[in-house]
Amino acid sequence: MATDYDAPRKNEEDLSEDSIEELKARRAEKNSPSVDEDEAEAAEGFELPGADLSGEELSVRVLPRQADEFTCAKCFLVHHRSQLAYEDQGQLVCSECAA
Repeated sequence: MATDYDAPRKNEEDLSEDSIEELKARRAEKNSPSVDEDEAEAAEGFELPGADLSGEELSVRVLPRQADEFTCAKCFLVHHRSQLAYEDQGQLVCSECAA
């Protein structure tokens, strides 16, 4: 913050003479809480022009689990064999869940 060294300075007497209304206004400014806005709520009301996607269908090609992949017994995600941390009673566990 820049300081203007040519401006007149207030001494302690001048500072103590601030009006009570000014002090109350400063206190009210400091105590006024900021309003938290729910991002999900704000996003619901926001629409892109011409972006009606209600009639669209997603088509995703799902591949079966490959020979070099396994399904983690904890997170149920399919991982490559290189991410296998350990096997416990036939249950395969990935390195992310093992950590």
